[in-house]
This record gives sequence, structure tokens and C-alpha cells, in this order.
Amino acid sequence: RRTLVTRWFRHSAANAANGRALMSGPLTLCMAQINPLVGDVPGNLERCLAAVERARNEFGARVVVLPELVLCGYPPEDLLFHRDLERRVLQALKVLADASSDIAIIAGAPDYTDHGLFNAAYVYDGGCEIARYHKTLLPNYRVFDEARYFEAGSDACVVDIDGFNIGVIVCEDVWEAGPCEAAAAAGAEVIVAINGSPYAVGAQERREHVVAARARSTGLPHVYVNMVGGQDELVFDGGSFAMNAAGDTLGRAPACEEDFTPVLLRHEQDAVVLEVEDHHTIAEDLPSIYAALVMGTRDYVRKNGFPGIILGLSGGIDSALTLAIAVDALGAEAVRAVMMPYHYTSEMSRTDAAEQARRLGVEYDVISIEPIVTASMQQLQPAFAGTEEDATEENIQSRARCVILMALSNKSGRMLLTTGNKSEMAVGYATLYGDMAGGFAPIKDCSKTQVFALATWRNSQSPDLQPIPQRVIDRPPSAELRPDQEDTDSLPPYDVLDPILQGFIEHDLSVRELEARGFDRETVVRVLSMVRRNEYKRRQAPPGVRITDRAFGRDWRYPITSGYGFPGD
Repeated sequence: RRTLVTRWFRHSAANAANGRALMSGPLTLCMAQINPLVGDVPGNLERCLAAVERARNEFGARVVVLPELVLCGYPPEDLLFHRDLERRVLQALKVLADASSDIAIIAGAPDYTDHGLFNAAYVYDGGCEIARYHKTLLPNYRVFDEARYFEAGSDACVVDIDGFNIGVIVCEDVWEAGPCEAAAAAGAEVIVAINGSPYAVGAQERREHVVAARARSTGLPHVYVNMVGGQDELVFDGGSFAMNAAGDTLGRAPACEEDFTPVLLRHEQDAVVLEVEDHHTIAEDLPSIYAALVMGTRDYVRKNGFPGIILGLSGGIDSALTLAIAVDALGAEAVRAVMMPYHYTSEMSRTDAAEQARRLGVEYDVISIEPIVTASMQQLQPAFAGTEEDATEENIQSRARCVILMALSNKSGRMLLTTGNKSEMAVGYATLYGDMAGGFAPIKDCSKTQVFALATWRNSQSPDLQPIPQRVIDRPPSAELRPDQEDTDSLPPYDVLDPILQGFIEHDLSVRELEARGFDRETVVRVLSMVRRNEYKRRQAPPGVRITDRAFGRDWRYPITSGYGFPGD
């Protein structure tokens, strides 16, 4: 049946191209950049129907375009295998079809067939399905694992809506020339791509660069609709856009927020041209990262049903930035900060933590860990007899704080946020079952260098308030687990450590290649060896917002047990 449908639309497109008998006036298409929840098919259907209503009533749209797999959310992962998901999707598709009586709807959903499961784009008009497209290219790299779930489609899809021949593709299909060229060959005058493309620094520029190449090679304008919202460690940042045949971006939706952007299609000299009024700029790196961190934190907390969060506020830079993110994401009323001093905690840390809590207006507690640590050491004293103090005693302090924070989390129902950064997670400079404990880690993919930069940027956005005391940014970072401790006692300086880590984690550079970039060989081997040894810790860490092309989590799969060594290791 789908083959017959595809042939009919190709025939219709050819007839329209020859005589334009069906050509009418301008057509308004609405890019509906919405935020679905994975697995919530009824809820996602309601979000889609609300988008259809808004597109129709507010913008007078003839076509509304919704994101990839919007009915089940993206990525649905092994939920796709659950036998009841198919039933829920089919029911939702029938309702969506009924809603298309006077507006065409293009939406993504899984297609369960006798020939396998497909990642599909459905096109409805006049109250019924008029076309269905199966995603041709299935990404199976980094955070994507679509070959595990879906079969690849093969046919182009071009649908005639009011005399406009619209080619439909899905996400990865735009990253290679074949699917767009097939749609053009089938008679498309404009190509619409529905997407679930996650955020990373520079992702928006890369998307538009690729789509511009497709537009120029096909000679066709493109409409790119992306979803928005946080899903576990992924953040979908929106940024939907319309582009002319020359590869110029005509209009762009904002990043990291739901948006409805109308695009006017009209015929001009036997071609389709686009007009868009809204044109948001691409944010620079720091504001775009911060927006992704805020949205990722907000959606993780809210979509999982937590009333708010708790975090340990140490007076250091990591917890300070995390607190600012949490307040921006959830509001001060949903945030509780706890300072847990020990006799190594400086007066500066106590003062700065209290001051930040005051500036941001959050609930603030001071609970000493002294009694817990003392009792623990007394109980362990016989077993520790004859040994020297080492990191064990430091870790007891961190785990004592975890006991307090998790008790408050359990009692209040609020989720515990973890405050560790990527630099620490990479080299294992964190305590398992201590400061690593929690439900979500907002800055998990931010290097220490980025943490400082983000804190400075956030202060610049509120110069009168400055949510992070400047002294927290200026002071040397310290875990304060022993007298006069600084991070550089255990680690290379962060301006050395972070570029080494970036080269290894994000670009897979070897010791030799990192050495060629000017880094000391002994330092490189030491750092890479720490990364290798601490994989077991990272496997037990909570999820956190992904902002780079390679974060610890679903796109980092190094073995825990490994005999692989680095030269000089």
C-alpha cells in the first residue's frame, strides 16, 4: 500500500509541475517546536493537538509540522519493545488523523509493520492519512542507537498539499545527500525534515551548514523542525529553521524553549520560496551551554515528578554554579541548600555559602558532620590500628555528608543534585557513595575551566545581584578534606588538565598526539591512566546534561576491566 501511495504522489507532483493546475495562493506552514515526554503517548498526543489548534487559530496555518517520534518521545529506547506501546501509538495516530480535517499534519511516530519497526513520518489531511515515510538513514554512533530498533526505509515521499509538492524526510536523512536528492527527483519543491537532534556546543551551526549543502545541491528550500526539552542526559535545543534554495537561513526559532514559527510558502517563477518573520540569533557558547543546563535540569526534575531539589553547598565553585542553575531552572522555592561543615571547612567557605543562599533566596541549613565523622572513626579505630591516615579518612567526611543529604532527600521527596564536573569525573577526583551520590548531575559534562567561565557569565547577567560571590570564583579550588588542601595537590592545573582530557575524551587522541600538542608526556600518561582506572566510578555516577560531542554516559563505552595501557603507564 505504501508503494502505491508513493507512486501516486510522484505522479501528482509531475502533473503539478507541468501545468500547475492545482496551484493556489500562498500556504502557511507552522514549525511546532514542542517538548514531548518519552513514553507519555496520551500526554504527547494532547501536546500535539494543542499545537495543531494553535497553528490553526493563531497563525492560520494550512500545515503544522511536529518533531521526530513526537508521539512516543525521543529516544524511546527499549520502550519500543513493550507490547502495549504499539496499541497506544495506533490509538493516538487515529486521533491525530481526525484532527486533520482542515489542516495538514506532519508528525513522527513509530510504525509497527509485518516487515519490521520503522521510524516514520505520518502525513494527515482531510481527516485521513495521505502519506507515510520511513526514515532511510539510521544513526548508530555517539548517543544514537537506532539500528537496534528500526529497519531502514527506501522510498522517497512527496505529498501534494494545495499545489505545493512537499518532500518529507526524518532527521539523519538530511545529513547525507541521498534522501534529499531522492525527494527532489520525485518532484519535491520544498523539503521538510522532522528532527530529534540533541544539543552540543556548535550543533546549531553544524545543522545549518549541512542543510545549506542539501539546499544548494537540490536547488530546493528546506524547513527543519527540531524538538525541544530534556530527556535524561540529552537536551533537545530546538532552533528550528527555514532555509532558501541558496542555503541562506531565513528564520530561526529560539533555542531551549517551545516555539511556534509560521513559514509562508508561495510560488514564484515555477519555484517555491519561503518567507519567515521570526529570526532568532544563534547564541554564543556560554549562554547556549547555560540555557541547556537549565532546561536539562528543569525537565529532569519535573518530568520525573520531584517537587524540588536538595544540594550540598560547600562554598566552592561547583556547588555555587549548580545552585544558580537549579534556581534558574526551578525557582528558589523549590531549592534547598545545605552547608555541612567539618573542622577543615574554612570560615570563607561558610560565609560565602551563606551569602549565596541569601542572594538567591533559597532555604538554607547548616548541619555539622563532626558528630558523624567522630562516631565513624571511633568505630573504625580498632580496624585501622597500625595504619597511617590517607584518603580513607577524607572519604569518610564526604560520605558523612551524603548520609545527611540523602536523609533530607528521602524525608522531603526532593531529589539530590550532585555537583561534580567533567574534569573530576574523568580522573576520579570524587568520592564514590559520597559527593558522587545523587539523582542528577547538572554540570557533569562541564570541564572545570567551563565551570569558572559559566559562573562569571552568569554573574554578568545579573550585575546588581551577582548570584555567585566573586570570592568563590577567584579563590583556588579545594575539597577542604585536609588542612590547606588545593585541587592542584592531586591534579595538574586545570588549564593543563582540561585540554588533555578534551583531546582524549572527545577526539580519541593518543599519548603521542597529545605530546605533539605541547603537553608533557609524563603528565599526559598520568592523566590518561587516571581516566582508565576510574571507569568503575563513572558507571555508578548519576546522569547529567550532555553539552559536548562526547559525554560520560551513553556515548562513552570504555570497559571497566581492561589490560589496555598507555606508553609509560
